[in-house]
Amino acid sequence: MAEHDALITELAEKREQIKQGGGSKQIERQRSKGKRTARERIEILLDAGSFQEIDSYMTHRHTDFDVDEQRRPGDSVVTGFGKVNGRSVCIYAQDFTILGGSFSEIQGQKVSKIMKLALESGVPVIGLNDSVGARIQEGVYSLAAYGDLFWHNAQASGVIPQISVILGPCAGGSVYSPALTDFVIMTQGTSHMFITGPEVIKTVTREEVDLETLGGADTHSRISGVAHFAAANEEEALALTRQLLNYLPSNNAEPPPSIPPTDDPWRMDNALNQIVPTDPGIAYDMCQVIGHIFDRDSFLEVHQNYAPNAIVGLARLHGQPVGIVAQQPAVLAGVIDINAADKIARFIRIGDAYNIPLITFVDSPGFLPGLAQEHGGIIRHGAKIVYAYAEATVPKISIVTRKAYGGAYIVMSSKYIRTDLTLAWPTAEIAVMGAEGAVNILHRKRLQDCEDPEAERARLVAEYREKFSKPYAAAASGHIDDVILPAETRPRLIAALELLRDKQAALPSKKHGIMPV
Repeated sequence: MAEHDALITELAEKREQIKQGGGSKQIERQRSKGKRTARERIEILLDAGSFQEIDSYMTHRHTDFDVDEQRRPGDSVVTGFGKVNGRSVCIYAQDFTILGGSFSEIQGQKVSKIMKLALESGVPVIGLNDSVGARIQEGVYSLAAYGDLFWHNAQASGVIPQISVILGPCAGGSVYSPALTDFVIMTQGTSHMFITGPEVIKTVTREEVDLETLGGADTHSRISGVAHFAAANEEEALALTRQLLNYLPSNNAEPPPSIPPTDDPWRMDNALNQIVPTDPGIAYDMCQVIGHIFDRDSFLEVHQNYAPNAIVGLARLHGQPVGIVAQQPAVLAGVIDINAADKIARFIRIGDAYNIPLITFVDSPGFLPGLAQEHGGIIRHGAKIVYAYAEATVPKISIVTRKAYGGAYIVMSSKYIRTDLTLAWPTAEIAVMGAEGAVNILHRKRLQDCEDPEAERARLVAEYREKFSKPYAAAASGHIDDVILPAETRPRLIAALELLRDKQAALPSKKHGIMPV
């Protein structure tokens, strides 16, 4: 009996040692920076009492630079599985209290193992990142561990949702794993991502830059587009992770999780009938359109601060998750530029990978003109949108709310890139280009020769709009399936998704296509 008690006591002592991470001093140092420990973060994220840790006793084998004196059970990462809102997930959380959370051979083995477990079990994997980068003392062993992690990220891509939550530094090779995942969430003030730090940049390029400007949450959520969300603090970031998972299936073989409907499927907000100005030069907020149509308070905008002339996000329609792609007329008139094209194309592919129907709202005057856009590859970037829509096999519905001109109309889920249902509002203008531009091209000589060119231009513009810019010509030719009242949009979309719920579509047999990247 005493021997058994001794064994139980020994196990309890080892478990307590493991919980201490790098020790009380390191834990206090972590908290002094406004950051929580790895295990505290896991407790906040997962359902209470659901976490099951694995590999908590693993230690590294290296001795160079006295690193053998800093062996801690579990090394610099906590791995395991648990539940979020009752659904299983796998998780790893880098432990900054142990050698700065540095990525080691053992950390690579532990993270790769939990990712393999997630892939084989068909559940999402969440990474809580807080690390100084590769463990320099281990040399090539640490780098090899990165390679193994990246391979697992690539294998899991599009099969199980991968979410990276950046809660501290993420430098050097560490940044490539989050970049390979589906969603990146950063925290204001405490998280940073960069390939090379400020000191190296100063040495090589003589540029002086602080951490926040170089790789803070604002930088990556507004300028680079690396981060999909920027949270105010750790608690908000972890709550956002739970919210995001509510829209995603556990894997690519399952439908996204529905909830019992709480909003009237027949609700028709008459405000929609007045929301789009009849003057094409006046802007409006597409987010208001989205708010009137989808289940109330269900819209979760993704990449909100990046390329705001485009809108992407997740919402619910009669309890069912859907993906939304839209132009934002209130920003740059909703024109498509390089960043907007990348933002839209990536989101389409995420929705298609995880069986989330795509609903597109079209109001774009075209692609952004200019030397910088052409030299930056707007052709290649714009092609990503049409490729992503053409490749997507999930239910696809588009609604033209106003401007649908030229190539921007074609790439935005138009009928003949195999969109299932295309609708238009009475305010829709579907044409090769805007009336003014078309008249200037088609009637240049006539306007030069007439006695009153302004009056003649106004007459010709009105004539062009009547003939080409209204949706009825497109509906008559089958390019639009129906012209509907804006207020009817919600029940029409719900009915369409019910029809398309079991849609079957096949792509040609191939290893993979060559997406313009």
